[in-house]
Amino acid sequence: MSTEKKEGLDLNLLNKMKKMPGGLVIIPLLIAVILATICPSVFQIGGYVTALFYDGNACMMGLFLILCGSAIDVRQVGMPLYKGVTMTAMKFILGVILGLVVGKICGPAGFLGLTPFVLIAAITNSNGSLYISLSSQFGNATDTGAISILSLNDGPFFTLIALGATGLANIPIDKLIATIVPLLIGFIWGNLDKEFRKSCSVAQPIVTFFMTISIGSKTDIKTIITAGASGIILGLLSAATAVIFFFAFNVLLPKKERNAMGAAIGTTALNSAMTPAAVAEADPTMAEYVPMATAQCATASIITLFLCPFIVAFFDNMMKKAKKGIYSPEGWAYEGN
Repeated sequence: MSTEKKEGLDLNLLNKMKKMPGGLVIIPLLIAVILATICPSVFQIGGYVTALFYDGNACMMGLFLILCGSAIDVRQVGMPLYKGVTMTAMKFILGVILGLVVGKICGPAGFLGLTPFVLIAAITNSNGSLYISLSSQFGNATDTGAISILSLNDGPFFTLIALGATGLANIPIDKLIATIVPLLIGFIWGNLDKEFRKSCSVAQPIVTFFMTISIGSKTDIKTIITAGASGIILGLLSAATAVIFFFAFNVLLPKKERNAMGAAIGTTALNSAMTPAAVAEADPTMAEYVPMATAQCATASIITLFLCPFIVAFFDNMMKKAKKGIYSPEGWAYEGN
């Protein structure tokens, strides 16, 4: 008798979704939206189904923030810390400026279907996974280490701060504290327990998948279609910020650390599609913008996912060919790998 064990059917769906651009956000979002359009009551049959797939966003976001906090390594000091803080600050400041300008000129409705709310949500978030991938090719160890700080913008925290500080939304202080607590839990536990950090990194795709379903369950196909053009515009705008970040970041770096990685944060996070719902939890008056903003952020994340690598590669090639400096007479030498 054969001792070989027969393997069961394995569709490997999770890994396939992870390999697809934005798969862990786009696929569950589409599934939920299609079901909500065809049969609006499917998520509201009560019990665990409704608790998880319709009302579960706030709970899942809290868990997601713990996972984000666990990724922040307190041991990352020196240049990785400096780079992480600098890039995070640049993303935050530019997002706030764009949101404020649009809010002052166009009001809460924004322009071309883009509200100040969604601009801040999209611009202040960056795609951490893509950043890490690009750092292995165009950066060095200090660029990769910066993700410990940069990962802080992968969620609603900075968006809530920006909206509250600019007066574009009414975010009570207790709501901000409620956002910080899960981050701190993840941060403290992750730095005291390597296995916990490892488990969180494995769990994040699963949490992302089911949290996105709870967001999509409140949206319909009409909203997704309507958001198409404005979502593309948002994505192009977000990708264009890579140019600003490239030059600004290199100005702030010592010559030996300059490379093309500043442009790698010119993205919108895949998880930014979940940020509008989190903002509405803090300020219910923003709830009317959530369905459209969710679809716009999801579209923008895909646009930047495709465009950013080409932009980073362009600047990397430009720096390699440069013989004279852009900012100083001594020359702007390329020090990449």
